[in-house]
Amino acid sequence: MEFKNLWITKFQKTITMKKFDFTIRGNKYNVEIKSFEYNIADIEVNGTPYKVEVHKEIKQTKTPHLIRPVVQKEGSGKIKKKLSSTYPIKAPLPGNILKILKSAGDEVKKGETLMIMEAMKMENNILSEKDGAIKSVKVNVGDSVLQGDILVEIE
Repeated sequence: MEFKNLWITKFQKTITMKKFDFTIRGNKYNVEIKSFEYNIADIEVNGTPYKVEVHKEIKQTKTPHLIRPVVQKEGSGKIKKKLSSTYPIKAPLPGNILKILKSAGDEVKKGETLMIMEAMKMENNILSEKDGAIKSVKVNVGDSVLQGDILVEIE
């Protein structure tokens, strides 16, 4: 058996010029593998060329496949959205509350000033983003707030 020019890549396996001698039912055969790509081999048997398909068994991997059962918890997959009748007004920047102009129970219109806050050495008006009544004021004058903190809830 001879190996001449063995070439293997990630996508293709080619073997050229491999010679075998077979005896089948008393008959001698000289078989030469000209090329072997994927599962197709170009062979020559006693000087006659053939294209043959090679059937290979798929090897089982020795690494076990772990399959975990799906655990269904009661109510899983169903997200219940809590219907909130309040709309939060959040701090746009970190800062300090200087003045609160509206209190709980007051009716407000969209764009009306609710409070004044100092942020980055500037006074900023905190405006109502919708019409409604103030349900609660979550801060007091002098409080320090971070960006995204809820300042007022509007119903």
